[in-house]
Order: sequence, then C-alpha cells, then structure tokens
Amino acid sequence: MFEAIILGILQGLTEFIPVSSSAHLIIFPWFFNWQGVVNTLSFDVALHFGTLIALLIYFRKDWIEIIRTLPQKDGMIWKILVGTIPAGIVGVVFHDWIAQNRSPVVIIITLCLVSVLMILSERRYSNTQRGGIELIDMKSALFIGVAQACALIPGVSRSGITIVAGLTKNLKREDAARFSFLLGTPAVAGASLLELKNLTGSGTFQTDIFTVGILVSALTGYFAIKYLILFLQKYSLRPFAYYRFFLAFVIILSIWTGAAG
Repeated sequence: MFEAIILGILQGLTEFIPVSSSAHLIIFPWFFNWQGVVNTLSFDVALHFGTLIALLIYFRKDWIEIIRTLPQKDGMIWKILVGTIPAGIVGVVFHDWIAQNRSPVVIIITLCLVSVLMILSERRYSNTQRGGIELIDMKSALFIGVAQACALIPGVSRSGITIVAGLTKNLKREDAARFSFLLGTPAVAGASLLELKNLTGSGTFQTDIFTVGILVSALTGYFAIKYLILFLQKYSLRPFAYYRFFLAFVIILSIWTGAAG
C-alpha cells in the first residue's frame, strides 16, 4: 500500500511535469527492488487512469466548449482527434514491444535526448511571435500528435515532447502545455481502456492497491496541472531539462555501482 501511494504521487506529478512519468514508475521499483503488482504495466496504466480523472475535472469547462465545435470542419475537437490518431496506432501495434522495453538504459537515452530538445526549443523561444491554441491547424495538430506517439517510449515524457512540439509551432509555453493536456486526454483514456480489457481477466488486479493508487494520482495530478501552467507563464523548460539530465546521471551511477535493488 505504501508503494502504491508513493507511485501514485509520482504519477500525478510526473505525468504533467515534463520529466517522464514512465521513467519514474519504472525506475523507483527497479531502484528499491519493489516487486508484485506495483511493478507491472497494468498498475502503471491504472495510475494513468487517475491522472485521466484529474484531466477531466480540471478541463471540464474546456471540454464542454470543445464538444460544441463538433459541427465545425476545423473545430478543436477534430484537431484533437487528428492529433490522437498517431498515438492510437502506435499504442495498438507496438503494445507488446512497449511493455517489454522498460529498461533503465532506454530511459537514460530518452531522458537525455528530450532534454536537449527542450533546451534547443527554449533558445529560439523569445525570438518568435507566440500565440494561443487558436494557432493550431490540422497539420500542427498532427505534428504534435506524432510527437505524442513518440512518448510511448519510456523516458520521453508525453507532456515534455508535446510541449516542445507546441513551442515549435509558435505557441506560448502555457498554451503549449494546455493543448498537450487536452490532446493527452483521449490518448490516456484509450490506453486505460485497452489495458483494462487485459487486466480484468488477469490475476494481477488487487482492488485496494489499485484504488489507492488511482485516487492519489488523481489528486496529485490535479494540482500538478494547475501549478505547471502557472509556472510556464513566467519560466522556461530548462529546470526540467536539467532535472532529466540529473536523473539520467543517477541511473547511470546506480547501474555502475550496483546500488539499485
């Protein structure tokens, strides 16, 4: 139960803060040698369901407005749908590969690569005219959606790579984050439903542990969304990039010294 609470807090924070939730959910059980249901992809997806709840509650008014754009050819709901397609395809086709490649070495590489992209995107940030999510057209939505699909690789960070993609399309930081979260809602919902289908017929589901993890990740995630958007109104992505480099260094050191487990 203690492990479920810790991982729920980590998921709630790191799903939205661009430091990679999958990296933390894999590294913590690996480092502390936690076994059982908390060290499974099914539990990870259950925690994602908690952050889905946080997304739906926080953006409930936004989603009402988005649904109202359904009759419009270029409505925001269609842009989100287009942006969701790449992750949906990759998630279904490469589900087994993703489940099997939860390696610390993969995480080290992806942590560092996306950190570099964050720093590069920030270098050109002040030299470009920026706008809100109204700038997003179908091509931009698809571009950000492809970036979201890349986040299925552990360590990439869905919020991190999609915010970077949004900055590339000249969005303000806070608006890039807002679209990232809106775009992530159907993707997280789809992944949760896909895994739920497999989970209900397995013997890994433990109601009390899963329920606590979901509730903790939902509560933590709600506040993470709120304060990250406020943070990005004034500050850059660089602190998150530096943290990612630091985490990669800690993982390398742990492997080298044999400290993990």
